[in-house]
Amino acid sequence: MDFSNKIMALALVILSLSMALPSTLAQVTCEKLDEEECAFAVSSASKRCILESTPQSGAYQCKTSDVVVEKISNHIEMMSCLGACGLERRTVGISSDALMDPNFTQKLCSEACSEHCPNIIDLYSNLASGEGTTLSTLCKKQRANPRRAMEELSSSGAAPGPASASGGEAEAPSPSA
Repeated sequence: MDFSNKIMALALVILSLSMALPSTLAQVTCEKLDEEECAFAVSSASKRCILESTPQSGAYQCKTSDVVVEKISNHIEMMSCLGACGLERRTVGISSDALMDPNFTQKLCSEACSEHCPNIIDLYSNLASGEGTTLSTLCKKQRANPRRAMEELSSSGAAPGPASASGGEAEAPSPSA
């Protein structure tokens, strides 16, 4: 293989990698993300992206929150993590209310989520901390006795959130993280 063929092969490899890993090579700007990429994304400036619904039109818009994420930047969450952690891509308003749902907490505490989805674990660890507990403590209690874990979290001041007609997490009007 001559030099020009090696250069061409290298260029093709680089092009292939750039197409396979767009979120690691491109700068993530929340306002440029569509509603299919926004929730659970972290901008290149290490700020969480939030999906908001505009009151007038009901359309969704991605915005940059004030919440800074340590050790994570330029990240669009993978669908595999959303599924493993029991989350949906079009989540409006992320809050600690989800921690009151034992089915959600079971998925969040699963090995598939806790071992492979550090961005989501970081987010919900911060939300649990705001409720006066740690996610690891909540997960240990959830594994031992899910009902008791929810009662203890509830007694710490967290109020259960409203459930949607489908039994899932309701959309909150504004995010808390």
